[in-house]
Amino acid sequence: MIKRRENIFVIGTDTGVGKTVLSLLLMQFFYARGYTPFYLKPAQTGCTDSYDIDSDAMFIYQHVKPLSKKDPADSVIYCFKNPKAPYFAARDEGKKIDFEVIREVTNRKSLSFSPVILEAAGGLFVPVNEKKLVIDMIKMTDARPIIAARAGLGTINHTLLTLEALSNRGIEPAGIVFLDYGENGTSRKMISENIEAIEMISGIKVGGVIGKIQDFSNPDQKCYQPLEKILTAL
Repeated sequence: MIKRRENIFVIGTDTGVGKTVLSLLLMQFFYARGYTPFYLKPAQTGCTDSYDIDSDAMFIYQHVKPLSKKDPADSVIYCFKNPKAPYFAARDEGKKIDFEVIREVTNRKSLSFSPVILEAAGGLFVPVNEKKLVIDMIKMTDARPIIAARAGLGTINHTLLTLEALSNRGIEPAGIVFLDYGENGTSRKMISENIEAIEMISGIKVGGVIGKIQDFSNPDQKCYQPLEKILTAL
């Protein structure tokens, strides 16, 4: 199991791959095991505030029982209206994202909670400000990445590129989780081949596949199996 005081950074191979759902499952997973996790979204774009229907923090707080009476705004450092890369969304509002603020908030939350589960905005090379990318935020916070990836066609290339970028920065991910939430789902053969290729080429394990979830407040227990596989191996 992950060490106490070791934080997790949920990153994606692309936008819309399921990072927030994976973050939700991690929060539920750790609460169920006696931890005191905290969800943190350093930069949220595409919503007016933390209570917006499109707010990732609002989604988490609605579906994690211990958070039901707490304020989702506590989990968002920067929030911008336009649905685009944080750097440009901030610029549209005449603002800038300060990495030192993100570092300070992460460190402060780490004193009271374990683990802090940070969720990235988009993929690794998305610009956060003029000089820094999402991947720089991972390095700065010294959090362990877990990669959210699509289960279907295209995921081999996207996932291996993500792993290559992390390796070039000296960042070792905890593992990879496939999310397969489409109406029809991905064939078992394609999923098997995708896992085989990624593990064979990278040496990084795919924890498993999380399918479509009907009730986010009470997911099927099998949804946590990929997390168990990854986290108990650390």
